[in-house]
Amino acid sequence: MPVWRAFACRLSIVPLVVLPVLAGCGKGTPPPAPAAPPPPEVGVVVARSGEVGVLTELPGRTEASRVAQVRARVAGILQKQLFREGSDVRPGQPLFRIDDAPYRAALASAQAALARAEANLLQTRAQAERYKPLAEAKAVSEQDYIAAQAAFKQAEADVASGKAAVQTAQINLGYAAVNAPIGGRIGRALVTEGALVGQGEATQLAVIQQIDPLYVNFTQSAAEVLRLRAAIAAGRFKRAGEAGAAPVRVLLEDGSTYPLPGKLLFSDLTVDAGTGQITLRAELPNPKGALLPGLYVRVQLEQAQAPDAILLPQQAVQRSGDGDRVFVVAADGKVAPRPVKVSLGQDRQWVVLEGLQGGEQVVVDGFQKIRPNAPVKPVPWGAAASAPVPAAAASR
Repeated sequence: MPVWRAFACRLSIVPLVVLPVLAGCGKGTPPPAPAAPPPPEVGVVVARSGEVGVLTELPGRTEASRVAQVRARVAGILQKQLFREGSDVRPGQPLFRIDDAPYRAALASAQAALARAEANLLQTRAQAERYKPLAEAKAVSEQDYIAAQAAFKQAEADVASGKAAVQTAQINLGYAAVNAPIGGRIGRALVTEGALVGQGEATQLAVIQQIDPLYVNFTQSAAEVLRLRAAIAAGRFKRAGEAGAAPVRVLLEDGSTYPLPGKLLFSDLTVDAGTGQITLRAELPNPKGALLPGLYVRVQLEQAQAPDAILLPQQAVQRSGDGDRVFVVAADGKVAPRPVKVSLGQDRQWVVLEGLQGGEQVVVDGFQKIRPNAPVKPVPWGAAASAPVPAAAASR
């Protein structure tokens, strides 16, 4: 068969094969639409109301509870230092020794003068006693009897003066041994052996600081104090702890929390005219000496308790210049923002004072999955993060 006839036969056969296939496709059902994705999971917590402490965080400085300056109370050459710098000392512990030779000599001189006065007292007493019956018998003149009595009284005064001189000499001799006036931690020695101290003034030798307990001084805005007192008076809050003993927590510069709680001692009665702040002081136990005076700290003070408040994790609250808000999952599964009023809470939580009701579901995790007017699947916070990832999602 010629080539052109074979090619013509092929052209005439192809439409017969293709057309039935196309016709069969036109008569079939349309492909199914893709299934809607399931609602995204978000971690939520259920708001539960109750009595919650309202915390205020304020800046402060630590201070030693007692400070004593060790000074030389008598003049002399410093002979020896008897302590190790930076160590803990007890009350009455010897710290320095001053040359006491002049004071021993002064004591001996005072004792000798007292002995002379006591000997004169014996003589004048005996003479006064002997003159008394003679004066009654008119054997001596009245003038001689009065002179004898005066000499006796003068001798008694000399003995009393001598005793005082001896006591003064003993005190000065005791001052030659410089002892610790209080217990605490002593700093560096401010003088060295061989120095002349106490000449004309009480030379400072060292400083002792008692750091257990430790004081924390901090300030609070007077306006904030007045608002808090007004809320307590109105019944919205109630005072925390006993009067003057509100609990205190201290945050260190590295962000860690000091493990031992303190208590509020007092708040000042006046407001600083320059800053509008009120000074407060707390007492903090420091048995191991871990904290030192002068440290900058943050003080968390529980001044009041909210009777009907809600605790939320900090990441549940969105904070901005326009205010604070949370995202609440409604009954239909849709999420809506809600403005709230919060205060500092405990353990990385916020205290919600207004804007939420008990039993509402608040979004804590999965904010990036929220879409306007789109439902979500609320799961308990933490379950969403620990749930296994679907294979389809993992393969993307």
